[in-house]
Amino acid sequence: MKFGIDRLLADASLRKPLEGKRVALLAHPASVTADLTHSLDALVAAGRNISAVFGPQHGVRGDLQDNMMESPDFTDPTYGMPVFSLYGEVRRPTGQSMGTFDVLLVDLQDVGCRIYTFVTTLLYVLEAAAAHGKSVWVLDRPNPAGRPIEGLTLRLGWESFVGAGPMPMRHGMTLGEMGRWFIDRFRLDVDYRVIEMEGWQPGAAPGYGWPPERVWINPSPNAANVNMARAYAGTVMLEGTTLSEGRGTTRPLELFGAPDIDARAVIAEMRALAPQWLAGCTLRDFWFQPTFHKHVGALCAGVFIHAEGAAYDHAAFRPWRLQALGFKAIRRLYPDYPLWRDFPYEYVFDKLAIDVINGGPGLREWVDDAAAVAGDLDALTVPDEQAWEAERQAFLLY
Repeated sequence: MKFGIDRLLADASLRKPLEGKRVALLAHPASVTADLTHSLDALVAAGRNISAVFGPQHGVRGDLQDNMMESPDFTDPTYGMPVFSLYGEVRRPTGQSMGTFDVLLVDLQDVGCRIYTFVTTLLYVLEAAAAHGKSVWVLDRPNPAGRPIEGLTLRLGWESFVGAGPMPMRHGMTLGEMGRWFIDRFRLDVDYRVIEMEGWQPGAAPGYGWPPERVWINPSPNAANVNMARAYAGTVMLEGTTLSEGRGTTRPLELFGAPDIDARAVIAEMRALAPQWLAGCTLRDFWFQPTFHKHVGALCAGVFIHAEGAAYDHAAFRPWRLQALGFKAIRRLYPDYPLWRDFPYEYVFDKLAIDVINGGPGLREWVDDAAAVAGDLDALTVPDEQAWEAERQAFLLY
């Protein structure tokens, strides 16, 4: 198969509209061609006039570990063009930076989750392009989590940098498709084009979204592999809790744990509460010691989520419910456990981080309600999932 960048480079007719134009590139370390050449280098070699580069959260170089760690602007040391950070002094492109190009190529590897901030950055650049009369092309890439949908829809008034609009946590779209939805949803008048992939089969084994012949490169420092991308719609919620999500280990966002829980007891309680939500994956209890971040230096009992191997069932795996169930099990076993982390999350200072992540309080309220059962969360969530399944159809390209 071919990603958008590979089709653009291989087909002169696709590149022709860029002739005589100043071209900017929004990219990160995973913005590479099939032979692992960075897209910036490949586009310059192909004769495009790359006049500016933009970087999302974690920076063009992908060097910054955590949330709310800002990247500076700088001058590219190889080619000399300006590099503008969209996760530094600004989140939205400024008038100054918008004046450096005619067409913006967006070549970002996403992981298929609303909270992953590249989704919001895409909306912001589309809005800026509409305001400044610029063109935006998305060089499409696979959604490694595939087409499944899961999670509550972001509620009105809960928009943030980790919640661009009313979509569920696991949206099942590519960035190219998401741009089409944004333009319709927010009534944007912008010249928009998707350089589509060729041969992407999101429902096909063994990749189910990610083609196994392509090398996985971290789009952000803690997105180390496809297992993480599959689990992320659930494990990202750990960022709003006192539980470790594995930062400071070699497998972040594929696990959860803490020094003061019994991982085997948690797994057993999860099975007792909602065994149907454990389908499609394997849970393994283990020990880990973070070298930085939460519980640094402490021995933690953990639960590892294996959405891989022979036990993986793409259609059955539901990471958002699985992680919610982990929270519910801990709340049942340890009723007074200080589960929810109270700190500013992605520059939101007046709401609990777990609620910002979920786009509303519904998930947290279900966890904390001692009488609530699995069916109650399903009753809240299934209508949202069904509505999104219907809404997204008009914007799918594959």
